[in-house]
Amino acid sequence: MKENSYLLPLYKRLDLGFVKGKKSVLFDENEKDYIDFASGVGVNSLGYANKKVLKTINKQAKRVLHTSNIYHIKPQEKCAKRIVNLSGFDMKCFFCNSGAEANESAIKLARKYGNTAFETPKYKIITIKNSFHGRTIATLKATAQEDKHKYFAPFPEGFVYANDIKEAISLIDDSTVAVMLELIQGEGGIFMQDVLLVKELEKVLKEKKLLLIIDEVQTGVYRSGEFLISQHFGIKPDIVTLAKGLASGIPIGVMMTSLKDVFTFGDHGSTFGGNFLSTATCNKVLKILEKYSDSGKLKQNIKFFDDYLAFFINKYPNLFLQKNGFGFMQGLVLKDEKKLNEIINSSLKNGLLVLKSGKNIIRFLPPIIISKKEMIKGFNRFEEVLENLI
Repeated sequence: MKENSYLLPLYKRLDLGFVKGKKSVLFDENEKDYIDFASGVGVNSLGYANKKVLKTINKQAKRVLHTSNIYHIKPQEKCAKRIVNLSGFDMKCFFCNSGAEANESAIKLARKYGNTAFETPKYKIITIKNSFHGRTIATLKATAQEDKHKYFAPFPEGFVYANDIKEAISLIDDSTVAVMLELIQGEGGIFMQDVLLVKELEKVLKEKKLLLIIDEVQTGVYRSGEFLISQHFGIKPDIVTLAKGLASGIPIGVMMTSLKDVFTFGDHGSTFGGNFLSTATCNKVLKILEKYSDSGKLKQNIKFFDDYLAFFINKYPNLFLQKNGFGFMQGLVLKDEKKLNEIINSSLKNGLLVLKSGKNIIRFLPPIIISKKEMIKGFNRFEEVLENLI
């Protein structure tokens, strides 16, 4: 396939395109099937062509897709209630269209809080090395990866980078308003933060009346086995951001917060955010996933997946150092980073979709509802690739 001459060359596209999907399997134009361990980079939580979701989309499309937030949107109100209840936090929601927009909203909210809640304004937000928070100007600057900042200056001021959580605590000063972090870094190497250090950070911030912002754009929506990985960590953030898996492919983002009265009329907004289509779909996706989680099948399948990855670590010690991550967000760390692209490309040829993270990590982000049968088939294809490397 050739790159379309009307598209900007922003993506290193693989020489492949898909025409349909079913459950956790995609099909190209030649009807070749691919087991999907990538789920559109963590988006397609229910895989493909889920009948209940398709019925919901069709039903809503026949009524109304969009009106704008000038008017009441019943599915949005219902969706906010569902998200808050699933989180277990006493919060309110703002709907937008993406993870970057959700994080942008979190930054704006933190800045307003810092400028209104203290005698001396606070504005600095500390983020962690190798984090990834988005591609808007503010969220790009919040991303603590200097190589991604080239060419796009000048940036908004007030972002400080720490190597780790311990350093983040030490960097808190009179100008700091918040610390923003991913509990598992996605683009930064499937690195999971230490639970005790996160709890220590939470305690320090609460004592100083500063904010803990948790970016759950990739970790949220049952990818960890819980609705939020914050629940697994046993913390109560002040702000949580969500997006990817909420509507299984329909664009949506959410910023939820316990700071219910900081934003007022006109402070923020979104034309498309939380419209009828996205929130009706989100409601159905979350209802399905909640039932799936409550049944116990989700945790059973996560354990099955986790055991399979551990098997590869033990069987191929010359290839892999360790596995990183948690739940359905994990990575195998290669000893030789030069083999990364070879494994990913060979997997593709063998009918398996996997992702890269950092310089030497094979990333696995399957649909949340992936079956054991699909996992076995995908991992068999993955092992065939590994056997050919030895």
